[in-house]
Amino acid sequence: MTLTGQMLIGQHAITGTREAIRAIDPATDKPLDPAYPGGTDEHVKQACALAWAAFDSYRETPLATRAHFLEAMADEIEALGDELIERAVAETGLPRPRIQGERGRTCQQLRTFARTVRAGEWLDVRVDTALPERQPQPRPDLRQRQIPLGPVAVFGASNFPLAFSVAGGDTASALAAGCPVIVKAHGAHPGTSELVGRAVARAVKKCGLHEGVFSLLFGSGREVGIALVTDSRIKAVGFTGSRSGGSALCKAAQARPEPIPVYAEMSSINPVLLFPAALHSRGETLAQGFVTSLTQGAGQFCTNPGLVIARQSPALARFIKTAADLVQRSPAQTMLTPGIFNAYEAGVGALLEHARAKAAAIGLRGETPNQCQAHLFVTQAQDFLADPALQAEMFGAASLVVQCADDNEIRQVIEHLEGQLTATLHLDDADLDSARTLLPVLERKAGRLLINGWPTGVEVSDAMVHGGPFPATSDSRTTSVGTAAILRFLRPVCYQDFPDTLLPAALKHSNPLQLRRLLDGQREAQDNV
Repeated sequence: MTLTGQMLIGQHAITGTREAIRAIDPATDKPLDPAYPGGTDEHVKQACALAWAAFDSYRETPLATRAHFLEAMADEIEALGDELIERAVAETGLPRPRIQGERGRTCQQLRTFARTVRAGEWLDVRVDTALPERQPQPRPDLRQRQIPLGPVAVFGASNFPLAFSVAGGDTASALAAGCPVIVKAHGAHPGTSELVGRAVARAVKKCGLHEGVFSLLFGSGREVGIALVTDSRIKAVGFTGSRSGGSALCKAAQARPEPIPVYAEMSSINPVLLFPAALHSRGETLAQGFVTSLTQGAGQFCTNPGLVIARQSPALARFIKTAADLVQRSPAQTMLTPGIFNAYEAGVGALLEHARAKAAAIGLRGETPNQCQAHLFVTQAQDFLADPALQAEMFGAASLVVQCADDNEIRQVIEHLEGQLTATLHLDDADLDSARTLLPVLERKAGRLLINGWPTGVEVSDAMVHGGPFPATSDSRTTSVGTAAILRFLRPVCYQDFPDTLLPAALKHSNPLQLRRLLDGQREAQDNV
């Protein structure tokens, strides 16, 4: 299809009137057509009005209808074929296999949420039947279900043009919950966003849903984003991006007359702990796995292993030497945007000049624009503890090894860390007791704990948690990946002494949706529904 540079407000393609954004091919620094003029406050209001008009009908769509809609979105995205892949490669500099894999993950997410919607367990139906004879006071009939919050504003991420963007995890989980979605496309890949946005709009139309279920806006700077977050009809926000961007949205959302939740994934350095026995027995293998994880995708993952913590020893010295040799041979890789490349260069440049950080290795220099050279740094625990500059995230293939004198210093370093998405432990049987003592601290610090693996790889599943204490996310009680992400966009409502004719289907006495309910304190058996 021909890209138009237009926004999608419901089923209407509209050309913006503000400053245009234009994708840049980061491999060549050349701009890509078309330009995408930005939206105005009036465009935001139009999209929000449509979303609000769609909300009450969409939130009560039959579960099968909503699930079919999510599956139709996946079908429409796949039907875009090579056109989507080629545009995403051009706008991001990511290799074709990576984009193909990300498309598969995006469609898998949508179909996984369709399965979740059909099962209905997210409704969390609870029924306490009336006890009219109870003394000293009768109990009324009480029935509870989860309902969607309302229209959701979703912000596309720079590093995942498909899986965390227009039809990514935030959009999929919000739509699954019954919330209309307005997406603000990321300025780095507007063409990819338009292609996916039109696929979603086609699915809306084919499924006979209200046009306000989905809209797509463009805009440079933060004007459109702040206008979205502060519109009274928006009831929640999904964001993946920088700490400054997420914090600005949180501040705007809390300043509203009616504050709303912002589910922002922002900043994480994902510590990796190397225990002595594991280092001694397989240090070279660990170094190889570490560098592979560090340099994957030019390090542009929110779960990139940006920090290594271990007790100083000959085994750690061998690990550092092996890792440094591998980093020095690592080819440069094109980063997503010139802005991300410049920020990475500034971050590693600051560490190269830092008196307490030693550069153990620098990767091969690139020959084309915006190419990231991998970096490995080493410091001492006391220096790390004393200087916040050593704890800053470097978004790219750079990591810092913190050498600790003993287990007490390791605990101090972990206690000193901010909230993280992940924490990884590499250990052998002889390390289990030491690891056990650190688990309570790590549980307080991170949303996902890994044993003998690497954090770059987030499975879309029922049990996954992709979240963590601030600044990893703005709300540590939630996840942005996995089926539990639907819970972010729901709230409970209790219905007391309702006649059956007025009850929603999920709460009716006959249980027509065949849900597993909590009935008078007991979970109903599957064969009873």
